[in-house]
Amino acid sequence: MAGIDHAPPPFFKRGPAPLALLTFYIAVSLAIFVVDLRFKSLELLRQSIALVVDPVQRAAQTPGSLVDYVDRYLNGFRQLQQENNELKHNQLTTAPNLQRLAHLEAENERLRKLLAVKEREKASGQVAHIMYTARDPFSRKVIVDKGQQAGIVAGQPAIDEAGIVGQVTRVFPFSAEVTLITDKDQVVPVQIVRNGQRSVVFGLGNGQLELRYIPANADVQEGDMLVTSGLDGIYLPGFPVAKVIKIERDSAYSFARIFCAPVAGVENFGELMILDPRQTLPPPPPDASARPGSGDKPTGGKRSRKGL
Repeated sequence: MAGIDHAPPPFFKRGPAPLALLTFYIAVSLAIFVVDLRFKSLELLRQSIALVVDPVQRAAQTPGSLVDYVDRYLNGFRQLQQENNELKHNQLTTAPNLQRLAHLEAENERLRKLLAVKEREKASGQVAHIMYTARDPFSRKVIVDKGQQAGIVAGQPAIDEAGIVGQVTRVFPFSAEVTLITDKDQVVPVQIVRNGQRSVVFGLGNGQLELRYIPANADVQEGDMLVTSGLDGIYLPGFPVAKVIKIERDSAYSFARIFCAPVAGVENFGELMILDPRQTLPPPPPDASARPGSGDKPTGGKRSRKGL
């Protein structure tokens, strides 16, 4: 029994040799290759096998495709998250500049208008930036960043793109104090554009102006524009100052109360133009009788005649 268990059956010992099987399979393969190449007889069989194998192939590729999809999804998610964080960081970094963009555009527009005013009025000056307001709550004054080092002197008028803002009242080495026209101690000679009537406008200290010394029956209307008359020798004539907004007439008083609103951005914006001082008018020529030597000769002649 032990010998039968270990001895192979006679059927397996009588098979063809491996070399013969290899030669047979090669010959069959070449024959099928030549027949298919010559007559295309295996195309239907190839399509049938592909139709059966395709679902199996797709099913076999599904785990790998799923792994690749998950990997791409996770990488894309991490990349999007990183880009989102970078965009948020850039947004926070550029937020101050973006927030100031509108302000800078408006500031540039005002500066262009200031330069246009300078050319239109044939006036020279320099642009100054407002640093802060005066500490006195009852005054309307601002401090600008131009002073003695820039050639600023007391008395120079200050304007913006719309009209008169104020006047330089005190000068420091690197700054200057500008008193606004709405200050209660500020006075500006003006005239009404519509009829040319001259007067003076006073600041009330509350953001408004008052046109004084106008008779109650004077031709003044709401909406009239007031411009500088230039009679004080400080402001150039023709600069807009204020607009009449309210008129109170009382027969018991000789003068009407006329309230005005400044045309310029007196309480707004952050820059203004300080105009150069006006050139003083040349003194009138002296009288001919007051010239030295000119009065002595006639006087002497008369005396000589009297003496004669």
